[in-house]
Amino acid sequence: MTADRCPMTDFDHNSQAHSDDPVASYDAVRAATPVAWAQASGGYWVLSSYEAVFDAARDDDLFTSSRTPSGGEGLSVVIPKTPMHFHIPIEVDPPQFRQYRKVVNLITAPAAVARMNGMIDRYVTLFIDDVIERGECDFADVIGVPAAVTIDWLGLPIDSWPRYASAHRATLASEVGSAEYRQAVEVDLPLLSAQMTETIARRRAKPCDDALSFLLDQQIDGRPITDDEVFSMTELLIAGGTGTTASLVGQTLVWLNEHQDVRRKLIDDPSLLDRAIEEFLRFFAPTQALARTVTHDAEFHGCSLRRGDRVLMAWASANRDPSFFQHADELDIERWPNRHVAFGVGVHRCAGSHLARAMSRSLLSQILERMPDYAVDVAALEPYPRQGVNVGFRCIPATFTPGARRMPNP
Repeated sequence: MTADRCPMTDFDHNSQAHSDDPVASYDAVRAATPVAWAQASGGYWVLSSYEAVFDAARDDDLFTSSRTPSGGEGLSVVIPKTPMHFHIPIEVDPPQFRQYRKVVNLITAPAAVARMNGMIDRYVTLFIDDVIERGECDFADVIGVPAAVTIDWLGLPIDSWPRYASAHRATLASEVGSAEYRQAVEVDLPLLSAQMTETIARRRAKPCDDALSFLLDQQIDGRPITDDEVFSMTELLIAGGTGTTASLVGQTLVWLNEHQDVRRKLIDDPSLLDRAIEEFLRFFAPTQALARTVTHDAEFHGCSLRRGDRVLMAWASANRDPSFFQHADELDIERWPNRHVAFGVGVHRCAGSHLARAMSRSLLSQILERMPDYAVDVAALEPYPRQGVNVGFRCIPATFTPGARRMPNP
């Protein structure tokens, strides 16, 4: 089946070699051929140039996001597929997609996120207050803020946020078959799914002032939205909210530890942070790549695609493409314009992008203000075991000059 797939590559985004240096891994395949057939995980096309990724992400006729038999059972937008519930709207194609996306947009649009700023800032303050007097912390714990915000915003039990965060991260970033992976797939996710189902049923019977209740009050194509649809939308919001922003902030903090001059510029002039966050998104691409499936035989950038082929759209590689970005491997916090694809492209562009920016801004602002001299113990950093989908660290030990709490002790 693969003998006539040309050009071919030994690229494997789930391999240890890739996890050791994702940037170099993508650089190598992009320099050799921006559209290539990888033989790992049953075979798939890897798109690594900005042009190829951009074109594929906008072609919903040729590249479907829906679940198909190709690649087995599970979440369609990753390779290999993971054993997750159906996710709406990321696994729905137009035109049905638009009805669901309209609903999600109501709670993730800029105006809606602006109303959440107080809650976001409060959680950031609480998390930093918890460590500020000690003068040492694991930033991987501090940047749990996005998970806590997401769970509270949705209306799920707030004390469950660590379990949601670890379970969703483990399915994508832990070694398949490891104890951490099995704990997530076999124990945590089923328990959390039951909790979500029960909470949705309670909100259906007695609405509250939370996102779950809002979603349950919406309509799809003129009919009431179902509990199952709300479940699928909620799980996608959790998957996005519990991992990607923490990944971005964690990588940024480690980089700023090594680039004190840039850190000082951001401390001295906080107005630079918004533009800097866009560059951090480009440079670090917390979601490295997502998958699609080919719907019909076609030629694409000189390659013959066949119906059922799996395709990996490498956002991270596109963001480092030197044919599109000048000095692509340099991080320039004042780069503008910055047409990165860290949030995707096309109709499936991340609905939570405004919330992600708001949480990143709040976290980085307070950390730079309250822990300006933090020092990361680089030798003790623990990266995610797998870095094919989400990149980052599960341990970021740091020290800093102790400071004062901003909120009373609980």
